[in-house]
Amino acid sequence: MKAFLFDLNGTIIDDMSYHEKIWFDLLNNELAANMTWPEVKSNMYGTNIELFERIFGRERFTSDEMKALSLRKEILYQQEFLPHMQLIDGLDTFFEKANNENIQMAIGSAAIPFNIDFVLDNLSIRHYFKTIVSADDVVLSKPHPETYLKCADQLKINYADCIVFEDSPKGVEAAARAGMNAVAITTYHSPKDFEHLNNILFFVKNYTDKNLEQFFN
Repeated sequence: MKAFLFDLNGTIIDDMSYHEKIWFDLLNNELAANMTWPEVKSNMYGTNIELFERIFGRERFTSDEMKALSLRKEILYQQEFLPHMQLIDGLDTFFEKANNENIQMAIGSAAIPFNIDFVLDNLSIRHYFKTIVSADDVVLSKPHPETYLKCADQLKINYADCIVFEDSPKGVEAAARAGMNAVAITTYHSPKDFEHLNNILFFVKNYTDKNLEQFFN
């Protein structure tokens, strides 16, 4: 094992409930989607543009309209979440251990750079990551494996030598399709949500879990 590949939202920060709230308000109160909370949650994967197209079809909004809605949604999310921003428990120590043992690290996220920069710069953790693959860097988002394949290719690490850290079933599926094992973080989904996947090494609530010690000498 030579590399750790991290999703961002729900994996480095516990922020998915904030995304869910903003999406629920935007989709229902402004765009009249008439969706339940579970329906909103089940559609929260991939890029924002993909989410709009999944819910409303491709003809409802122009590309520029979707981009504007997407940016406004992220601005609202950032305003809501910033006072609560912190690393998931134990992750500061985990990053330090990995860095001290020369384990390469990357971020592979469906977030746009605007949101990735928001997290990395506010938490001052950019220096840990050798490469970052965002929504702008791929053609097909998770569960397609492109995001994690690109991370590994840019790190010049064999796919089988990467461990993916993910909070979502779609993300773990992307890892599986890339030939990578995963650690599932249960910030937003329960283990039951992952039962159809067989590449999970174990589940953790946060990065204080003793199972993670096996990755270090």
